Amino acid sequence: MTNQSTGPAPRVHQHPFVPYSPPRLDQAEGLRRAREFHDFLESRRSVRFFAPDPVPREMIELAVVAANTAPSGAHHQPWKFVAVADPDLKHRIRAAAEHEERINYEGGRLPEPWRDALAPLETDADKSYLDVVPWVVVVFAEKSTPRPDGTLRKNYYVNESVGIACGLFIAALHTMGLATLTHTPNPMAFLSEILHRPATERPYILFPVGYPAPDCEVPDLRRKPLPEALEIY
Repeated sequence: MTNQSTGPAPRVHQHPFVPYSPPRLDQAEGLRRAREFHDFLESRRSVRFFAPDPVPREMIELAVVAANTAPSGAHHQPWKFVAVADPDLKHRIRAAAEHEERINYEGGRLPEPWRDALAPLETDADKSYLDVVPWVVVVFAEKSTPRPDGTLRKNYYVNESVGIACGLFIAALHTMGLATLTHTPNPMAFLSEILHRPATERPYILFPVGYPAPDCEVPDLRRKPLPEALEIY
Protein backbone atom coordinates (compact mmCIF):
# COMPACT_ATOMS: atom_id res chain seq x y z
CA MET A 1 0.00 0.00 0.00
CA THR A 2 1.31 3.46 -0.94
CA ASN A 3 1.39 6.08 1.77
CA GLN A 4 -0.34 9.23 0.61
CA SER A 5 0.38 12.58 2.20
CA THR A 6 -2.76 14.29 3.35
CA GLY A 7 -1.08 17.60 4.27
CA PRO A 8 -1.27 19.31 7.65
CA ALA A 9 -4.01 18.26 10.00
CA PRO A 10 -6.98 20.65 10.08
CA ARG A 11 -6.85 23.18 12.88
CA VAL A 12 -9.31 22.68 15.69
CA HIS A 13 -10.49 25.89 17.38
CA GLN A 14 -12.10 26.17 20.78
CA HIS A 15 -14.08 29.21 19.63
CA PRO A 16 -15.68 30.10 16.28
CA PHE A 17 -13.30 31.20 13.53
CA VAL A 18 -14.20 32.49 10.06
CA PRO A 19 -12.13 32.72 6.89
CA TYR A 20 -10.24 35.99 6.31
CA SER A 21 -9.10 36.68 2.78
CA PRO A 22 -9.05 40.40 1.96
CA PRO A 23 -8.22 41.30 -1.63
CA ARG A 24 -4.48 41.54 -2.22
CA LEU A 25 -3.74 44.88 -3.83
CA ASP A 26 -1.25 45.47 -6.57
CA GLN A 27 1.71 47.16 -4.86
CA ALA A 28 1.43 50.27 -7.01
CA GLU A 29 -2.20 50.65 -5.98
CA GLY A 30 -1.29 50.05 -2.35
CA LEU A 31 1.34 52.78 -2.49
CA ARG A 32 -1.07 55.16 -4.21
CA ARG A 33 -3.64 54.60 -1.47
CA ALA A 34 -1.03 55.05 1.26
CA ARG A 35 0.17 58.38 -0.17
CA GLU A 36 -3.42 59.57 -0.53
CA PHE A 37 -4.19 58.52 3.04
CA HIS A 38 -1.12 60.32 4.36
CA ASP A 39 -1.99 63.51 2.48
CA PHE A 40 -5.49 63.34 3.94
CA LEU A 41 -4.26 62.85 7.52
CA GLU A 42 -1.58 65.51 7.05
CA SER A 43 -4.40 68.06 6.77
CA ARG A 44 -5.77 67.16 10.21
CA ARG A 45 -5.15 69.58 13.04
CA SER A 46 -6.26 69.91 16.66
CA VAL A 47 -8.73 72.77 16.99
CA ARG A 48 -9.64 75.06 19.90
CA PHE A 49 -12.00 77.39 18.00
CA PHE A 50 -15.29 75.79 17.00
CA ALA A 51 -18.47 76.82 15.22
CA PRO A 52 -21.76 76.22 17.05
CA ASP A 53 -23.25 74.57 13.94
CA PRO A 54 -25.14 71.35 14.73
CA VAL A 55 -23.59 67.96 14.03
CA PRO A 56 -25.98 65.03 13.43
CA ARG A 57 -25.95 62.29 16.03
CA GLU A 58 -25.32 59.76 13.25
CA MET A 59 -21.88 61.29 12.64
CA ILE A 60 -20.92 60.63 16.26
CA GLU A 61 -22.30 57.11 16.03
CA LEU A 62 -20.34 56.38 12.84
CA ALA A 63 -17.13 57.67 14.43
CA VAL A 64 -17.64 55.36 17.41
CA VAL A 65 -18.43 52.43 15.10
CA ALA A 66 -15.10 53.11 13.39
CA ALA A 67 -13.36 53.24 16.80
CA ASN A 68 -14.91 49.87 17.63
CA THR A 69 -12.83 48.26 14.86
CA ALA A 70 -9.66 48.85 16.90
CA PRO A 71 -7.67 45.83 18.08
CA SER A 72 -7.71 45.30 21.83
CA GLY A 73 -6.23 43.01 24.45
CA ALA A 74 -8.06 39.66 24.31
CA HIS A 75 -10.68 41.50 22.19
CA HIS A 76 -12.22 42.88 25.39
CA GLN A 77 -12.72 46.32 23.80
CA PRO A 78 -12.24 48.15 27.13
CA TRP A 79 -13.67 51.53 26.14
CA LYS A 80 -16.87 53.47 26.60
CA PHE A 81 -17.70 56.58 24.56
CA VAL A 82 -20.05 58.97 26.36
CA ALA A 83 -21.43 61.64 24.01
CA VAL A 84 -22.87 64.80 25.58
CA ALA A 85 -25.08 67.26 23.69
CA ASP A 86 -27.02 68.64 26.68
CA PRO A 87 -25.97 72.31 27.16
CA ASP A 88 -26.21 72.17 30.95
CA LEU A 89 -24.02 69.08 31.17
CA LYS A 90 -21.49 70.59 28.77
CA HIS A 91 -21.34 73.73 30.90
CA ARG A 92 -20.80 71.72 34.08
CA ILE A 93 -17.94 69.91 32.35
CA ARG A 94 -16.47 73.23 31.25
CA ALA A 95 -16.69 74.75 34.73
CA ALA A 96 -15.04 71.73 36.34
CA ALA A 97 -12.34 71.53 33.67
CA GLU A 98 -11.51 75.22 34.01
CA HIS A 99 -11.32 74.89 37.80
CA GLU A 100 -8.67 72.19 37.49
CA GLU A 101 -6.84 73.98 34.69
CA ARG A 102 -6.65 77.23 36.64
CA ILE A 103 -4.87 75.32 39.40
CA ASN A 104 -2.56 73.86 36.76
CA TYR A 105 -1.74 77.07 34.91
CA GLU A 106 -2.15 79.72 37.60
CA GLY A 107 -1.73 77.75 40.81
CA GLY A 108 1.62 76.25 39.94
CA ARG A 109 0.55 72.59 39.67
CA LEU A 110 2.18 72.30 36.23
CA PRO A 111 5.96 71.93 36.53
CA GLU A 112 8.00 74.58 34.73
CA PRO A 113 9.30 72.28 31.94
CA TRP A 114 5.72 71.32 31.11
CA ARG A 115 4.65 74.96 31.02
CA ASP A 116 7.58 75.73 28.70
CA ALA A 117 6.59 72.87 26.40
CA LEU A 118 3.00 74.17 26.17
CA ALA A 119 3.96 77.81 25.63
CA PRO A 120 4.21 77.63 21.79
CA LEU A 121 0.64 76.29 21.66
CA GLU A 122 -0.66 79.24 23.74
CA THR A 123 -2.96 77.01 25.78
CA ASP A 124 -4.46 78.28 29.02
CA ALA A 125 -7.27 77.59 31.48
CA ASP A 126 -9.98 78.95 29.17
CA LYS A 127 -12.10 76.06 27.87
CA SER A 128 -15.00 78.14 26.53
CA TYR A 129 -15.13 75.96 23.43
CA LEU A 130 -16.82 73.30 25.57
CA ASP A 131 -19.91 75.53 25.64
CA VAL A 132 -19.72 76.17 21.89
CA VAL A 133 -19.23 72.73 20.35
CA PRO A 134 -22.37 70.70 19.64
CA TRP A 135 -20.83 67.57 21.17
CA VAL A 136 -18.45 66.72 23.98
CA VAL A 137 -17.39 63.08 23.80
CA VAL A 138 -15.66 61.62 26.84
CA VAL A 139 -13.87 58.31 26.45
CA PHE A 140 -13.63 56.12 29.53
CA ALA A 141 -11.21 53.21 29.94
CA GLU A 142 -12.76 50.12 31.46
CA LYS A 143 -10.34 48.62 33.98
CA SER A 144 -12.81 45.76 34.32
CA THR A 145 -16.19 45.01 32.80
CA PRO A 146 -19.23 43.86 34.81
CA ARG A 147 -20.68 40.54 33.73
CA PRO A 148 -24.44 39.84 33.79
CA ASP A 149 -23.99 37.75 36.98
CA GLY A 150 -22.41 40.71 38.80
CA THR A 151 -18.82 39.48 38.68
CA LEU A 152 -16.07 41.51 37.02
CA ARG A 153 -14.04 40.52 33.97
CA LYS A 154 -10.49 41.87 34.08
CA ASN A 155 -9.38 43.73 30.96
CA TYR A 156 -5.86 43.64 29.54
CA TYR A 157 -3.68 46.24 27.78
CA VAL A 158 -6.33 48.81 28.57
CA ASN A 159 -4.30 51.96 27.88
CA GLU A 160 -2.95 50.61 24.60
CA SER A 161 -6.36 49.39 23.43
CA VAL A 162 -8.22 52.59 24.28
CA GLY A 163 -5.48 54.71 22.74
CA ILE A 164 -5.79 52.90 19.40
CA ALA A 165 -9.59 53.24 19.47
CA CYS A 166 -9.26 56.97 20.11
CA GLY A 167 -6.91 57.31 17.15
CA LEU A 168 -9.46 55.69 14.85
CA PHE A 169 -12.17 57.92 16.32
CA ILE A 170 -10.11 61.01 15.45
CA ALA A 171 -9.50 59.75 11.91
CA ALA A 172 -13.20 59.04 11.42
CA LEU A 173 -14.13 62.55 12.55
CA HIS A 174 -11.62 64.02 10.12
CA THR A 175 -13.08 61.90 7.32
CA MET A 176 -16.45 63.57 7.91
CA GLY A 177 -14.97 67.08 7.92
CA LEU A 178 -15.25 67.45 11.69
CA ALA A 179 -12.59 68.75 14.04
CA THR A 180 -11.63 67.85 17.57
CA LEU A 181 -9.03 68.24 20.28
CA THR A 182 -7.52 65.67 22.65
CA HIS A 183 -8.23 67.40 25.94
CA THR A 184 -6.98 65.70 29.09
CA PRO A 185 -7.67 67.95 32.08
CA ASN A 186 -5.67 66.76 35.05
CA PRO A 187 -7.11 65.41 37.28
CA MET A 188 -10.20 64.16 35.42
CA ALA A 189 -12.19 62.48 38.18
CA PHE A 190 -14.89 65.17 37.87
CA LEU A 191 -15.94 63.60 34.56
CA SER A 192 -16.85 60.34 36.29
CA GLU A 193 -18.93 62.26 38.83
CA ILE A 194 -20.75 64.53 36.37
CA LEU A 195 -21.51 61.68 33.95
CA HIS A 196 -22.32 59.12 36.69
CA ARG A 197 -19.84 56.55 35.48
CA PRO A 198 -19.18 53.35 37.46
CA ALA A 199 -16.04 52.77 39.50
CA THR A 200 -14.85 50.23 36.91
CA GLU A 201 -14.22 53.09 34.46
CA ARG A 202 -11.77 55.99 34.51
CA PRO A 203 -11.73 59.05 32.25
CA TYR A 204 -9.22 58.76 29.43
CA ILE A 205 -9.71 61.64 26.95
CA LEU A 206 -12.26 64.41 26.42
CA PHE A 207 -13.06 65.23 22.77
CA PRO A 208 -14.90 68.44 21.83
CA VAL A 209 -16.43 67.65 18.43
CA GLY A 210 -17.71 70.11 15.84
CA TYR A 211 -16.83 72.17 12.80
CA PRO A 212 -13.92 74.64 12.98
CA ALA A 213 -14.97 78.26 13.45
CA PRO A 214 -14.73 80.40 10.28
CA ASP A 215 -11.88 82.38 11.86
CA CYS A 216 -10.16 79.33 13.37
CA GLU A 217 -6.38 79.47 13.65
CA VAL A 218 -3.96 76.72 14.66
CA PRO A 219 -0.25 76.82 15.54
CA ASP A 220 2.13 76.45 12.60
CA LEU A 221 3.56 73.11 13.66
CA ARG A 222 6.19 70.85 12.12
CA ARG A 223 5.48 67.15 11.91
CA LYS A 224 8.30 64.82 12.89
CA PRO A 225 10.10 63.90 9.63
CA LEU A 226 10.31 60.27 8.64
CA PRO A 227 14.02 59.82 9.52
CA GLU A 228 13.21 60.88 13.08
CA ALA A 229 10.16 58.64 13.31
CA LEU A 230 11.50 55.47 11.70
CA GLU A 231 14.58 53.31 12.04
CA ILE A 232 15.08 50.21 9.92
CA TYR A 233 17.47 47.38 10.73
